[in-house]
Formats: sequence, structure tokens, C-alpha cells
Amino acid sequence: MVPGTQIVAVVEDDVSMMTGIERLLWANGFGTETYTSAEAYLERAAASKATCLVVDIYLGGISGIELRRRLAASGSRHAVIFMTAVDNENTRREAMAAGCVAYLPKPFPANLLIDALGKAASSV
Repeated sequence: MVPGTQIVAVVEDDVSMMTGIERLLWANGFGTETYTSAEAYLERAAASKATCLVVDIYLGGISGIELRRRLAASGSRHAVIFMTAVDNENTRREAMAAGCVAYLPKPFPANLLIDALGKAASSV
């Protein structure tokens, strides 16, 4: 990894989706850490070098929104980008209330994620 590269933690329980996002991020100059659950991220959060999280809302176990709430309660200032395949007004409203820099309904064009990461970098 190139020194100074922004590191993004991807929390996604669909391994093929996670791999696709990881490849997209690497192709655009980002470093990545990947986690298949919110619990897995929380176990390693203290050692994480990520400055931004890309999180699926509907994970098995702790949801992405609950993960964001727990991180905020612990004082984390990480920027969070939510993504979901279950897009509806209630989910969108809850995600925005939890505090995110972007909300991306799946499937989304690659440039929307890259643009959101630019916004996240300027918000930290």
C-alpha cells in the first residue's frame, strides 16, 4: 500500500459484493479492510487503520445502523457510507438520523461510491 493512502473498512456480509467493492476501491487508490459482520469490525476496531467505513445496513446480527450508533457512542468520528439492497423511506430516514455522509441503494454506479468517499474524506 502507498503511504498516505486512505484506508476504507468495508462491512458487508455478501462476500461477492464485498470483493467487488474491495476491487473497485483498490483500482481507485484506496486501501481496504474487509469485515463480514458488524461484530467482526467491532472486535478489531481498535486496531483498524480505516478513516471511513462503507457499511451494509442489513447485516446478520448487529445492523449497520446499530454499528454506527455504537461507534458514535464510543466517540468515533469515522465517516460512514451506508449501502442497502432494501431501499425504502424508513431505512433512508433512519440511516440519515444515525449520521452518514452518503446513502447508496444497491446496485449503485461505481462513481457514486468514489464520490461519496471524496465527501467522506473532507468531512473528517
